[in-house]
Amino acid sequence: ALERRNLVLRETREHGSITLEQYAAARATELGVTRKPAMGTSPYPAFLRLVHRQMRRDYDEADLRSEGLRIFTTLDPRVQRAAESALIRRLAQFDKEHRFGEPGLEGAVVVTDPQSGEVQALVGGRDVRYQGYNRAIDAARPVGSLLKPAIYLTALSEPSRYTLLTPIDDGPFVWKSRGAPDWEPANYDRKFHGAVPLRVALAQSYNVATARLGTELGIERVLANVRRLGVEREVQPFASALLGATDLSPFEVAQMYQTIASGGWRAPLRSIREVTTQEGRPLQRYPLAVEQAFAPEPMYLLTAAMQDVVREGTAQGLKNFLPPELAVAGKTGTTDEQRDAWFAGFTGDRLGVVWIGYDDNRAARLTGAGAAVPVWGEMMAALAPEPLALAKPERIELVWIDPQTGLRGSMSCEGARELPFVQGSAPEERAPCSGPLDAAVEAVDATVERAKSWLDRLFGK
Repeated sequence: ALERRNLVLRETREHGSITLEQYAAARATELGVTRKPAMGTSPYPAFLRLVHRQMRRDYDEADLRSEGLRIFTTLDPRVQRAAESALIRRLAQFDKEHRFGEPGLEGAVVVTDPQSGEVQALVGGRDVRYQGYNRAIDAARPVGSLLKPAIYLTALSEPSRYTLLTPIDDGPFVWKSRGAPDWEPANYDRKFHGAVPLRVALAQSYNVATARLGTELGIERVLANVRRLGVEREVQPFASALLGATDLSPFEVAQMYQTIASGGWRAPLRSIREVTTQEGRPLQRYPLAVEQAFAPEPMYLLTAAMQDVVREGTAQGLKNFLPPELAVAGKTGTTDEQRDAWFAGFTGDRLGVVWIGYDDNRAARLTGAGAAVPVWGEMMAALAPEPLALAKPERIELVWIDPQTGLRGSMSCEGARELPFVQGSAPEERAPCSGPLDAAVEAVDATVERAKSWLDRLFGK
């Protein structure tokens, strides 16, 4: 109540509705209430808030009035403890290092199973036993770069136009729209980087290249894919929305990234496995719609690009917590004036979303890489996650690329990378470092791969 009162006073003063003297006097006034935190008997009040909300969503209200109901949830206490511990410890560290003062930084964490959509843990704030404001499901905050994967997914859905190597212009860019002021996005480092491969533009989170790509694809088209990924909240069709000028809760972000982590299958996140009567009879629940929202090929390419975010991009700080063999995929997010710090990422068995910021929207002066990534990394390190092993769709081929030329290379090319392409979209021209013998070996490999694919289809594997 005190924080809320002071927030209202500060905003009133900033708008000039009261004088500085009135502001100081009002701030010094006691509230006249007894300080009594809203603590309950449950050790996981934030998670239970989600359970109560989803019970009303998934079950008939009349059935829920029955006495003696038994509710079986998806909560994993080990995951919950790891999420709470990482958030509490890191927030205390940030407060100490940056001397933020009171009220301190806040945060939220959501962890799910990327295949089943079950919510394994949910933390609504640094006071994990508090039954009040639940930032994980109630705090809608600007998401910054977390919407960028939707732009790159839209592009990669057109393999005839875009691949992971397609050059994207990161030069000066101004978006003009009738009836609206010109919009001129800037990169975090305030520099331009020229033409960069698509995968690099995402890995380094270049705002200018991303904005140019998004407007070329069409704002409405990109936002339609945001909805297909599972975001139900309305996103205004402004160019700035491409760089995350829209508000979502950590839970809504988890819903969006769940579709990516599952390879394009969209299903509602759920915290309830079953509800039974006192006699053990399961209550009938409303059906949960599970559908394939995207083809597997662009999802595979997008996930590979998001692995580069961790391998060499803005989230490479995860190497301080997790071995590279886990091949984590993810995306950082930082909003204007560093008010919000985000990271959403997934391994083979867990997806996690972390948000860090102030309740009163003050500038936190922290980035997704510097604040959210350490929380995520510490949490996942305590859980020994499984590696992210991508199942390669039939129409995807892996091709060695020479990094110097961007042309088809071989293992013998210095620094060569094996990148995925939809069949027929990879570069045909060979780099100088790739000789005739390499081409012959590659042709044999391709023949073997086609034969294996034919046999798999023949025998139903």
